[in-house]
Amino acid sequence: MNLQNVEFIRSCAAVSDCPRDGLPQIVFSGRSNVGKSSVINRLLRRKNFARVGSMPGKTVQLNFFKIDGAMYFVDIPGYGYAKVSEKERARWAKMIDGYLSDPALMTFGVMIVDARHKPTENDCTMAQYFAGTEKPFCVVANKLDKLKKSEIEPNLARIRETLELPESVKVIPFSAETGTGREELLRAILDAAEVTA
Repeated sequence: MNLQNVEFIRSCAAVSDCPRDGLPQIVFSGRSNVGKSSVINRLLRRKNFARVGSMPGKTVQLNFFKIDGAMYFVDIPGYGYAKVSEKERARWAKMIDGYLSDPALMTFGVMIVDARHKPTENDCTMAQYFAGTEKPFCVVANKLDKLKKSEIEPNLARIRETLELPESVKVIPFSAETGTGREELLRAILDAAEVTA
């Protein structure tokens, strides 16, 4: 699969606008400042394909990118950003809930958290959302390069425990900065999408 062959398809404000052509949909979620765009860019080996906003909370719709005609990466709005109005936050929640609860859409979830910190209440809610879909998902612990070696294992264990993840859900140590974890995440995505690299 040519990961360089990427095209932006559309931004959807409503679940009814989402593509329904049977291609696998890989969903990326995370807090507004967790480096979601950077993780996507690292996966695709592109500098700035997914927009890296100077201001968190830039993604306000469901953004669909087609990868080599074989699957979609779906970038959903970041959560937990303080400067967004309650009304807008409620709209996002309704849109994300509608998307995740539609069994015809998501194939695999990639939930991104900050490896340095204990997951927030919003992270826990998102993990419950993903678990509720009964579709496979993994947790990516980004910003690994900011940790000392001795902190990595305890922090990953804390993430798993706080999010109450079953053993079947992988926690992948990742650094969008250095590329650590890229191959493991890519393999998990390709296995779930049943496409070959």
